[in-house]
Amino acid sequence: MANQHAKTDLQVAPFIPSQGLKTFAFSAIGIGLIGLCIGLLQNPERVWPAYLTAFFFVSCLSLGGLFFTAINHLTNAGWSASIRRMSEGMTSFVPMILVGSLILLFGAKNLYPWMNADVVADNEVLAGKSAYLNIPFMVIRILVFACGMWIFRNIMVGNSLKQDKTGDDGLTAKSVKPSIAFILFFAITFSLFSVDLLMSLMPMWYSTIFGIYAFSGLFQSSLAFLILLLIYVKRNNLVSGYITIEHIHDCAKFLKGFTVFWAYIAFSQFMLIWYANIPEETEFYLMRSHFGWMSISIGLLIFKFIVPFLALLPRWAKRTENHLVAVCMLILAMQYVDIYWIVYPNFNDNHLVFGFYEVALLLGFLGLFVLSMMKFFQKNSLVAIKDPRMQEALSHHVTY
Repeated sequence: MANQHAKTDLQVAPFIPSQGLKTFAFSAIGIGLIGLCIGLLQNPERVWPAYLTAFFFVSCLSLGGLFFTAINHLTNAGWSASIRRMSEGMTSFVPMILVGSLILLFGAKNLYPWMNADVVADNEVLAGKSAYLNIPFMVIRILVFACGMWIFRNIMVGNSLKQDKTGDDGLTAKSVKPSIAFILFFAITFSLFSVDLLMSLMPMWYSTIFGIYAFSGLFQSSLAFLILLLIYVKRNNLVSGYITIEHIHDCAKFLKGFTVFWAYIAFSQFMLIWYANIPEETEFYLMRSHFGWMSISIGLLIFKFIVPFLALLPRWAKRTENHLVAVCMLILAMQYVDIYWIVYPNFNDNHLVFGFYEVALLLGFLGLFVLSMMKFFQKNSLVAIKDPRMQEALSHHVTY
Protein backbone atom coordinates (compact mmCIF):
# COMPACT_ATOMS: atom_id res chain seq x y z
CA MET A 1 0.00 0.00 0.00
CA ALA A 2 1.60 3.27 -1.06
CA ASN A 3 1.69 6.08 1.45
CA GLN A 4 0.16 9.49 0.82
CA HIS A 5 3.56 11.11 1.30
CA ALA A 6 4.70 9.61 -2.00
CA LYS A 7 7.84 8.03 -0.65
CA THR A 8 8.61 4.93 -2.63
CA ASP A 9 10.28 3.21 0.31
CA LEU A 10 7.10 3.36 2.42
CA GLN A 11 5.04 0.21 2.25
CA VAL A 12 2.47 -1.53 4.43
CA ALA A 13 1.82 -5.17 3.69
CA PRO A 14 -1.46 -6.86 4.62
CA PHE A 15 -1.12 -8.89 7.78
CA ILE A 16 -1.41 -12.61 7.13
CA PRO A 17 -0.72 -14.58 10.32
CA SER A 18 1.67 -17.47 9.95
CA GLN A 19 0.51 -21.00 10.54
CA GLY A 20 2.76 -21.17 13.59
CA LEU A 21 1.15 -18.08 15.12
CA LYS A 22 -2.35 -19.43 14.53
CA THR A 23 -1.37 -22.82 15.92
CA PHE A 24 0.02 -21.21 19.06
CA ALA A 25 -3.09 -19.08 19.62
CA PHE A 26 -5.62 -21.88 19.21
CA SER A 27 -3.50 -24.48 21.04
CA ALA A 28 -2.92 -22.11 23.95
CA ILE A 29 -6.65 -21.34 24.21
CA GLY A 30 -7.40 -25.07 24.13
CA ILE A 31 -4.89 -25.79 26.90
CA GLY A 32 -6.37 -22.95 28.94
CA LEU A 33 -9.91 -24.28 28.58
CA ILE A 34 -8.79 -27.81 29.51
CA GLY A 35 -6.95 -26.48 32.56
CA LEU A 36 -9.95 -24.42 33.66
CA CYS A 37 -12.41 -27.30 33.24
CA ILE A 38 -10.20 -29.80 35.08
CA GLY A 39 -9.59 -27.27 37.84
CA LEU A 40 -13.25 -26.46 38.30
CA LEU A 41 -14.05 -30.17 38.66
CA GLN A 42 -11.09 -31.26 40.78
CA ASN A 43 -9.46 -28.28 42.48
CA PRO A 44 -11.41 -24.99 42.34
CA GLU A 45 -9.42 -23.58 45.28
CA ARG A 46 -6.28 -23.81 43.12
CA VAL A 47 -7.62 -22.92 39.67
CA TRP A 48 -9.27 -19.61 40.59
CA PRO A 49 -6.04 -17.96 41.85
CA ALA A 50 -4.39 -19.16 38.62
CA TYR A 51 -7.27 -17.65 36.63
CA LEU A 52 -7.07 -14.33 38.49
CA THR A 53 -3.29 -14.05 38.04
CA ALA A 54 -3.32 -14.80 34.31
CA PHE A 55 -6.42 -12.68 33.66
CA PHE A 56 -5.04 -9.61 35.43
CA PHE A 57 -1.65 -10.01 33.71
CA VAL A 58 -3.09 -10.07 30.17
CA SER A 59 -5.70 -7.40 30.94
CA CYS A 60 -2.90 -5.06 32.00
CA LEU A 61 -1.15 -5.54 28.64
CA SER A 62 -4.29 -4.59 26.76
CA LEU A 63 -5.14 -1.65 29.02
CA GLY A 64 -1.56 -0.42 28.66
CA GLY A 65 -2.05 -0.26 24.90
CA LEU A 66 -5.16 1.87 25.42
CA PHE A 67 -3.31 4.13 27.86
CA PHE A 68 -0.42 4.59 25.40
CA THR A 69 -2.90 5.47 22.65
CA ALA A 70 -4.66 8.02 24.86
CA ILE A 71 -1.56 9.86 26.07
CA ASN A 72 -0.30 10.22 22.51
CA HIS A 73 -3.62 11.75 21.46
CA LEU A 74 -3.93 14.17 24.36
CA THR A 75 -0.32 15.37 23.98
CA ASN A 76 -0.72 15.66 20.20
CA ALA A 77 2.39 13.50 19.80
CA GLY A 78 3.51 13.26 16.21
CA TRP A 79 6.54 11.00 16.63
CA SER A 80 4.33 8.00 17.46
CA ALA A 81 1.79 8.35 14.63
CA SER A 82 3.41 5.55 12.63
CA ILE A 83 3.52 3.09 15.55
CA ARG A 84 0.23 3.93 17.27
CA ARG A 85 -1.66 1.24 15.39
CA MET A 86 0.41 -1.35 17.29
CA SER A 87 -0.86 -0.08 20.64
CA GLU A 88 -4.37 0.11 19.17
CA GLY A 89 -4.04 -3.55 18.24
CA MET A 90 -3.19 -4.37 21.84
CA THR A 91 -6.56 -2.94 22.88
CA SER A 92 -8.40 -5.63 20.90
CA PHE A 93 -8.50 -7.73 24.10
CA VAL A 94 -10.37 -4.98 26.02
CA PRO A 95 -13.87 -6.45 25.30
CA MET A 96 -12.67 -9.72 26.85
CA ILE A 97 -12.01 -7.90 30.14
CA LEU A 98 -15.77 -7.67 30.65
CA VAL A 99 -16.26 -11.36 29.82
CA GLY A 100 -13.28 -12.45 31.90
CA SER A 101 -14.42 -10.40 34.89
CA LEU A 102 -17.91 -11.90 34.81
CA ILE A 103 -16.43 -15.41 34.72
CA LEU A 104 -14.16 -14.50 37.63
CA LEU A 105 -17.18 -13.49 39.71
CA PHE A 106 -18.43 -17.10 39.59
CA GLY A 107 -15.35 -18.16 41.52
CA ALA A 108 -15.06 -15.07 43.69
CA LYS A 109 -16.10 -16.85 46.88
CA ASN A 110 -13.06 -19.12 46.48
CA LEU A 111 -10.84 -16.02 46.44
CA TYR A 112 -12.23 -13.31 48.70
CA PRO A 113 -12.78 -14.04 52.40
CA TRP A 114 -14.98 -10.95 52.80
CA MET A 115 -17.63 -12.70 50.69
CA ASN A 116 -18.12 -15.19 53.52
CA ALA A 117 -20.83 -13.82 55.81
CA ASP A 118 -19.58 -15.81 58.82
CA VAL A 119 -16.06 -14.38 58.44
CA VAL A 120 -17.42 -10.82 58.27
CA ALA A 121 -19.71 -11.37 61.25
CA ASP A 122 -16.77 -12.49 63.40
CA ASN A 123 -14.51 -9.59 62.37
CA GLU A 124 -15.33 -6.06 63.45
CA VAL A 125 -12.92 -4.49 60.93
CA LEU A 126 -14.42 -6.38 57.97
CA ALA A 127 -17.91 -5.52 59.16
CA GLY A 128 -16.87 -1.86 59.08
CA LYS A 129 -15.69 -2.25 55.48
CA SER A 130 -18.85 -3.99 54.32
CA ALA A 131 -20.28 -0.79 52.85
CA TYR A 132 -17.58 -1.06 50.18
CA LEU A 133 -16.73 -4.76 50.29
CA ASN A 134 -20.01 -6.32 49.28
CA ILE A 135 -20.86 -8.37 46.21
CA PRO A 136 -23.45 -6.10 44.50
CA PHE A 137 -21.22 -3.02 44.78
CA MET A 138 -18.18 -4.96 43.52
CA VAL A 139 -20.16 -6.19 40.51
CA ILE A 140 -21.25 -2.61 39.75
CA ARG A 141 -17.67 -1.30 39.99
CA ILE A 142 -16.34 -4.01 37.69
CA LEU A 143 -19.12 -3.47 35.15
CA VAL A 144 -18.54 0.29 35.14
CA PHE A 145 -14.80 -0.22 34.65
CA ALA A 146 -15.00 -2.91 31.95
CA CYS A 147 -17.80 -1.24 29.98
CA GLY A 148 -16.10 2.14 30.28
CA MET A 149 -12.83 0.76 28.91
CA TRP A 150 -14.76 -0.82 26.02
CA ILE A 151 -16.54 2.44 25.18
CA PHE A 152 -13.37 4.55 25.28
CA ARG A 153 -11.55 1.96 23.18
CA ASN A 154 -14.29 2.03 20.56
CA ILE A 155 -14.17 5.83 20.39
CA MET A 156 -10.39 6.32 20.16
CA VAL A 157 -9.52 3.31 18.03
CA GLY A 158 -12.72 3.77 16.01
CA ASN A 159 -11.70 7.32 15.07
CA SER A 160 -8.28 6.09 13.96
CA LEU A 161 -9.73 3.31 11.80
CA LYS A 162 -12.34 5.63 10.32
CA GLN A 163 -9.57 8.07 9.37
CA ASP A 164 -7.89 5.28 7.36
CA LYS A 165 -10.98 5.17 5.16
CA THR A 166 -12.04 8.81 4.99
CA GLY A 167 -8.76 10.71 5.40
CA ASP A 168 -10.61 13.22 7.61
CA ASP A 169 -7.92 15.15 9.55
CA GLY A 170 -10.58 16.34 12.00
CA LEU A 171 -10.84 12.85 13.49
CA THR A 172 -7.41 13.36 15.06
CA ALA A 173 -8.67 16.39 16.99
CA LYS A 174 -11.87 14.54 17.91
CA SER A 175 -9.80 11.95 19.79
CA VAL A 176 -8.29 14.50 22.19
CA LYS A 177 -11.30 15.11 24.45
CA PRO A 178 -12.14 11.39 24.78
CA SER A 179 -8.49 10.76 25.64
CA ILE A 180 -8.56 13.35 28.42
CA ALA A 181 -11.80 11.86 29.77
CA PHE A 182 -10.30 8.39 29.54
CA ILE A 183 -7.24 9.33 31.60
CA LEU A 184 -9.43 10.70 34.38
CA PHE A 185 -11.80 7.72 34.24
CA PHE A 186 -8.91 5.25 34.08
CA ALA A 187 -7.08 6.78 37.05
CA ILE A 188 -10.07 6.25 39.31
CA THR A 189 -11.59 3.03 38.02
CA PHE A 190 -8.37 1.08 37.45
CA SER A 191 -7.36 1.87 41.03
CA LEU A 192 -10.66 0.42 42.21
CA PHE A 193 -10.33 -2.53 39.80
CA SER A 194 -6.89 -3.43 41.21
CA VAL A 195 -8.12 -2.97 44.78
CA ASP A 196 -11.16 -5.18 44.14
CA LEU A 197 -9.34 -7.97 42.32
CA LEU A 198 -6.00 -8.00 44.15
CA MET A 199 -5.88 -5.98 47.36
CA SER A 200 -9.18 -7.31 48.71
CA LEU A 201 -7.75 -10.84 48.62
CA MET A 202 -6.36 -9.77 51.99
CA PRO A 203 -9.16 -7.48 53.18
CA MET A 204 -7.57 -6.60 56.51
CA TRP A 205 -4.59 -5.08 54.68
CA TYR A 206 -4.62 -1.77 52.88
CA SER A 207 -2.27 0.51 50.99
CA THR A 208 -3.23 3.97 49.80
CA ILE A 209 -0.93 3.69 46.76
CA PHE A 210 -1.80 0.14 45.71
CA GLY A 211 -3.62 1.39 42.61
CA ILE A 212 -0.53 3.33 41.53
CA TYR A 213 1.63 0.26 42.18
CA ALA A 214 -0.63 -1.83 39.95
CA PHE A 215 -0.55 0.87 37.25
CA SER A 216 3.25 1.09 37.32
CA GLY A 217 3.50 -2.62 36.57
CA LEU A 218 0.77 -2.34 33.94
CA PHE A 219 2.53 0.33 31.91
CA GLN A 220 6.02 -1.09 32.32
CA SER A 221 4.90 -4.48 31.01
CA SER A 222 2.74 -3.06 28.20
CA LEU A 223 5.66 -0.96 26.95
CA ALA A 224 7.79 -4.10 26.93
CA PHE A 225 5.16 -5.92 24.89
CA LEU A 226 4.77 -2.95 22.53
CA ILE A 227 8.52 -3.00 21.81
CA LEU A 228 8.37 -6.74 21.08
CA LEU A 229 5.43 -6.12 18.74
CA LEU A 230 7.29 -3.34 16.91
CA ILE A 231 10.37 -5.52 16.48
CA TYR A 232 8.23 -8.43 15.23
CA VAL A 233 6.51 -6.28 12.60
CA LYS A 234 9.78 -4.66 11.55
CA ARG A 235 11.71 -7.94 11.27
CA ASN A 236 8.97 -9.63 9.25
CA ASN A 237 8.96 -6.75 6.73
CA LEU A 238 5.27 -6.11 7.29
CA VAL A 239 5.95 -2.38 7.10
CA SER A 240 8.77 -0.52 5.42
CA GLY A 241 9.89 2.95 6.43
CA TYR A 242 7.14 3.59 8.97
CA ILE A 243 8.66 1.78 11.97
CA THR A 244 12.35 2.49 12.48
CA ILE A 245 14.92 2.02 15.20
CA GLU A 246 14.23 5.65 16.18
CA HIS A 247 10.68 4.77 17.26
CA ILE A 248 11.85 1.67 19.08
CA HIS A 249 14.54 3.74 20.81
CA ASP A 250 11.98 6.20 22.16
CA CYS A 251 9.74 3.38 23.39
CA ALA A 252 12.78 1.90 25.14
CA LYS A 253 13.37 5.25 26.87
CA PHE A 254 9.75 5.14 28.01
CA LEU A 255 10.39 1.61 29.29
CA LYS A 256 13.47 2.64 31.24
CA GLY A 257 11.59 5.53 32.82
CA PHE A 258 8.70 3.38 33.95
CA THR A 259 11.09 0.72 35.23
CA VAL A 260 12.36 3.40 37.61
CA PHE A 261 8.79 4.51 38.35
CA TRP A 262 7.76 0.96 39.32
CA ALA A 263 10.74 0.71 41.69
CA TYR A 264 9.94 4.12 43.19
CA ILE A 265 6.32 3.18 43.92
CA ALA A 266 7.28 -0.29 45.20
CA PHE A 267 9.87 1.19 47.57
CA SER A 268 7.50 3.95 48.71
CA GLN A 269 4.83 1.41 49.61
CA PHE A 270 7.28 -0.82 51.47
CA MET A 271 9.11 2.02 53.25
CA LEU A 272 5.97 3.72 54.56
CA ILE A 273 4.54 0.44 55.86
CA TRP A 274 7.86 -0.58 57.43
CA TYR A 275 8.29 2.84 59.07
CA ALA A 276 4.73 3.01 60.45
CA ASN A 277 4.98 -0.59 61.72
CA ILE A 278 1.19 -1.06 62.00
CA PRO A 279 0.31 -4.78 62.35
CA GLU A 280 -2.54 -4.69 59.82
CA GLU A 281 -0.14 -3.24 57.23
CA THR A 282 3.08 -5.11 57.97
CA GLU A 283 1.35 -8.49 57.68
CA PHE A 284 1.44 -8.17 53.88
CA TYR A 285 5.25 -8.07 53.79
CA LEU A 286 5.69 -10.54 56.63
CA MET A 287 3.75 -13.13 54.62
CA ARG A 288 6.11 -12.55 51.72
CA SER A 289 9.24 -13.09 53.76
CA HIS A 290 8.66 -16.78 54.64
CA PHE A 291 8.31 -20.17 52.92
CA GLY A 292 10.39 -19.19 49.91
CA TRP A 293 8.56 -15.92 49.25
CA MET A 294 11.59 -13.91 50.37
CA SER A 295 13.56 -15.14 47.37
CA ILE A 296 10.76 -13.96 45.05
CA SER A 297 10.62 -10.60 46.85
CA ILE A 298 14.34 -10.11 46.30
CA GLY A 299 14.00 -11.47 42.76
CA LEU A 300 11.47 -8.75 41.92
CA LEU A 301 13.90 -6.08 43.08
CA ILE A 302 16.75 -7.56 41.05
CA PHE A 303 15.03 -8.71 37.87
CA LYS A 304 12.20 -6.20 37.58
CA PHE A 305 14.26 -3.14 38.43
CA ILE A 306 18.04 -3.45 38.77
CA VAL A 307 18.78 -5.67 35.76
CA PRO A 308 16.35 -3.94 33.32
CA PHE A 309 17.45 -0.50 34.48
CA LEU A 310 21.14 -1.21 33.96
CA ALA A 311 20.42 -3.06 30.72
CA LEU A 312 18.55 -0.05 29.31
CA LEU A 313 20.98 2.66 30.41
CA PRO A 314 23.37 2.83 27.40
CA ARG A 315 22.19 4.39 24.16
CA TRP A 316 23.22 1.32 22.16
CA ALA A 317 21.09 -0.90 24.40
CA LYS A 318 17.95 0.96 23.36
CA ARG A 319 18.84 0.54 19.67
CA THR A 320 19.89 -3.14 19.63
CA GLU A 321 16.91 -5.33 18.84
CA ASN A 322 18.16 -8.66 20.21
CA HIS A 323 19.16 -6.96 23.45
CA LEU A 324 15.75 -5.30 23.75
CA VAL A 325 13.95 -8.58 23.09
CA ALA A 326 15.76 -10.20 26.03
CA VAL A 327 15.08 -7.27 28.37
CA CYS A 328 11.41 -7.03 27.39
CA MET A 329 10.88 -10.78 27.84
CA LEU A 330 12.43 -10.52 31.31
CA ILE A 331 10.15 -7.62 32.27
CA LEU A 332 7.05 -9.47 31.05
CA ALA A 333 8.03 -12.58 33.00
CA MET A 334 8.61 -10.53 36.15
CA GLN A 335 5.27 -8.74 35.74
CA TYR A 336 3.56 -12.13 35.92
CA VAL A 337 5.72 -13.03 38.93
CA ASP A 338 4.75 -9.73 40.57
CA ILE A 339 1.03 -10.46 40.25
CA TYR A 340 1.66 -14.05 41.39
CA TRP A 341 3.54 -12.62 44.40
CA ILE A 342 0.49 -10.50 45.29
CA VAL A 343 -2.09 -13.27 44.81
CA TYR A 344 -0.64 -16.59 45.93
CA PRO A 345 0.59 -15.98 49.51
CA ASN A 346 -3.10 -15.71 50.45
CA PHE A 347 -3.66 -19.37 49.51
CA ASN A 348 -2.08 -22.83 49.92
CA ASP A 349 -1.11 -22.06 53.53
CA ASN A 350 1.30 -19.41 52.26
CA HIS A 351 3.46 -22.01 50.50
CA LEU A 352 4.87 -21.68 47.00
CA VAL A 353 2.93 -23.63 44.38
CA PHE A 354 3.29 -23.51 40.61
CA GLY A 355 2.24 -26.14 38.11
CA PHE A 356 -0.21 -27.20 35.45
CA TYR A 357 -3.06 -24.84 36.37
CA GLU A 358 -0.86 -21.74 36.41
CA VAL A 359 0.78 -22.60 33.07
CA ALA A 360 -2.49 -23.63 31.41
CA LEU A 361 -4.44 -20.52 32.43
CA LEU A 362 -1.58 -18.22 31.46
CA LEU A 363 -1.35 -19.88 28.05
CA GLY A 364 -5.11 -19.64 27.64
CA PHE A 365 -5.25 -15.90 28.20
CA LEU A 366 -2.13 -15.27 26.13
CA GLY A 367 -3.74 -17.26 23.33
CA LEU A 368 -6.87 -15.10 23.52
CA PHE A 369 -4.72 -11.97 23.51
CA VAL A 370 -2.77 -13.08 20.44
CA LEU A 371 -5.93 -14.22 18.63
CA SER A 372 -7.69 -10.91 19.24
CA MET A 373 -4.70 -8.99 17.87
CA MET A 374 -4.43 -11.28 14.84
CA LYS A 375 -8.06 -10.64 13.93
CA PHE A 376 -7.62 -6.89 14.43
CA PHE A 377 -4.55 -6.66 12.20
CA GLN A 378 -6.12 -8.89 9.55
CA LYS A 379 -9.00 -6.43 9.23
CA ASN A 380 -7.04 -3.18 9.51
CA SER A 381 -3.85 -1.57 8.24
CA LEU A 382 -0.74 -2.00 10.38
CA VAL A 383 -0.16 1.76 10.16
CA ALA A 384 -2.57 4.69 10.58
CA ILE A 385 -1.45 5.91 7.15
CA LYS A 386 -3.76 8.94 6.92
CA ASP A 387 -2.86 10.47 10.28
CA PRO A 388 -2.05 14.15 9.56
CA ARG A 389 1.03 13.91 11.81
CA MET A 390 2.57 11.09 9.79
CA GLN A 391 5.25 13.28 8.24
CA GLU A 392 6.54 14.16 11.72
CA ALA A 393 6.68 10.47 12.59
CA LEU A 394 8.55 9.62 9.39
CA SER A 395 11.19 12.26 10.03
CA HIS A 396 11.57 11.39 13.71
CA HIS A 397 15.16 11.09 14.89
CA VAL A 398 16.48 10.46 18.40
CA THR A 399 19.58 12.46 19.27
CA TYR A 400 20.20 11.16 22.78
